[in-house]
Amino acid sequence: MKLRNTAKSRSSFPMGEYNGVNYHEINDVEEGPRTDKIRKVSVLPLIFLIFYEVSGGPFGVEDSVKAAGPLLALLGFLVFPFIWSIPEALITAELGTMFPEDGGYVVWVSSALGPFWGFQQGWMKWLSGVIDNALYPVLFLDYLKSGIPALAGGLPRTVAVLALTVALTYMNYRGLTIVGWVAVLLGAVSLLPFIVMGLVAIPKLRPGRWLAVNLQDVDWSLYLNTLFWNLNYWDSISTLTGEVDNPKKTLPKALFYALILVVLGYFFPLLIGTGAIHVDRELWADGYFSDIAKIIGGVWLSWWVQGAAAMSNMGMFVAEMSSDSFQLLGMAERGMLPEFFSRRSRHGTPLVGILFSASGVILLSWLSFQEIVAAENFLYCFGMLIEFVAFVRLRMKYPAASRPYKIPLGTVGSILMLIPPTVLIVVVLALSSFKVMLVSLGAILVGLILQPCLKFVDNRRWLKFSVSGDLPDLQIAEHGSADSLVG
Repeated sequence: MKLRNTAKSRSSFPMGEYNGVNYHEINDVEEGPRTDKIRKVSVLPLIFLIFYEVSGGPFGVEDSVKAAGPLLALLGFLVFPFIWSIPEALITAELGTMFPEDGGYVVWVSSALGPFWGFQQGWMKWLSGVIDNALYPVLFLDYLKSGIPALAGGLPRTVAVLALTVALTYMNYRGLTIVGWVAVLLGAVSLLPFIVMGLVAIPKLRPGRWLAVNLQDVDWSLYLNTLFWNLNYWDSISTLTGEVDNPKKTLPKALFYALILVVLGYFFPLLIGTGAIHVDRELWADGYFSDIAKIIGGVWLSWWVQGAAAMSNMGMFVAEMSSDSFQLLGMAERGMLPEFFSRRSRHGTPLVGILFSASGVILLSWLSFQEIVAAENFLYCFGMLIEFVAFVRLRMKYPAASRPYKIPLGTVGSILMLIPPTVLIVVVLALSSFKVMLVSLGAILVGLILQPCLKFVDNRRWLKFSVSGDLPDLQIAEHGSADSLVG
């Protein structure tokens, strides 16, 4: 018997069974390429995929010094992870191991709140990710234009953006394992010059410079948006959890080490940059670390930092595209998108999802840096609010469901943990400009209309969808007591 739509069935029952059938046993008879032979992502590449989903190095943190000065910039990258990054990473570890499959937060929200809100979550997060990814080819060229002036604008720049997008998209097509190990290599290249810069700068450090602050001259909107943009997207890795080797153990471990790597990757360069030279806040803008490197070590170090920045943008592009494309695959497996989105290439990658995401990147690459950051933050905030609600609902509605990793807090403690990041979301939304708010709300409205339209298309059978209908409730695994399943 040819079994179809097993991916959708697996989504609804994370404990491994659907109608008495173990999905691990029927996986081999799915349609399409045999993904069980595709190499899974191990812990080290996963750490660097998370690193590039969230950070990519200190490139882009310069605006925090421009907005608030050295002291608040340094404190921000030490304190903000406790307010936002750690709670988001913990939720990702718990729900990602509870639902170890492609689709990530779409699966979580669908299981907690239903497929309508799951689709809205997927739409907002995918659009936010594509907007974010539109930055990286542009930033890559910005770091190279000082050495290649032709890349500053006009037709050469347009051709370069398209060529770079095509080349990096092809890398995603070739396989997630390749992307993961490329991320490891690019991560080492991106961080090594800052280690060297720190060693060279030791005689020039003046600790008193770190304490400079003027609370009356702080651009709070720029400051918070910069911190938020550089320390979010921890949940993005969840959309490709199905491609991870032993995700129930690997994912929490990788999130822990990636968190340490991200915080150090921001704090150490800021500490060196603000302590080794006199701080002129007006000079602190994107790309300023290359100027700092030139002052501290000379032209050779400046060129190294510029090259590292370019490589970092490549790493962020391929990691983000992997997350975005596997999210579309996961949504198609759940019947939220037409079935052709779930097709895999012979390398096990979501071919249609990659092409769709690449097209979005090209269409949005004309936006300015500030508009991109503000717009993606706005959409991301709405998605996180839905995610928080889904997390609490799953805790309350299915307290005994299997959780291979569980946040070491009760339900009440988990809700209290979410209060600071929720307050932060409200502040970020309130500080958005009218233009960004209008465009973002328009994008959200598109999602509210798009879901019933796709449902209509499905009912009319104009396009083929994997599965239609509501998701069944989560089931408690048959083996062991409920208490033993809490983890």
